[in-house]
Amino acid sequence: MEDRSFVERNRASTERIRALAASLSDADMRRPVGAHWTVSIALAHLAFWDRRVMYVLDKTEQEGALFVPEIDIFVNDLSLPLWAAIPGAEAARIAIETAEELDRRLEAYPPHLLGLIHAYNVRWVERALHRGEHLDEVDAALGR
Repeated sequence: MEDRSFVERNRASTERIRALAASLSDADMRRPVGAHWTVSIALAHLAFWDRRVMYVLDKTEQEGALFVPEIDIFVNDLSLPLWAAIPGAEAARIAIETAEELDRRLEAYPPHLLGLIHAYNVRWVERALHRGEHLDEVDAALGR
């Protein structure tokens, strides 16, 4: 894949997660974000979906061809009670560590395979798109 501009955008979104997490109190972590989420759940959600992309990277590299897992949007609803059980500081830690690991993986990923993944779903490569949506929601919920 020739356009590597996603690297800096992904790094910036990871830094945004880190800065947000460093500024949050336990009460902030419990602040509602929309009807069913909290700040902590939003962070756990980001970690989960970044880990899904790492799974796609692993399987695509192993098979040498695009691997598309069969996961639908209902996974968010099914995962909600699990994410809600994660303490806020742990959700933040997992979100940061996962984002960092995924950023490194994407940066070093074989370009021809990355191009296949990007062509199928740009959001699997440009993680800043997904992260940014939820971080914007968190900022709005926190009145920032």
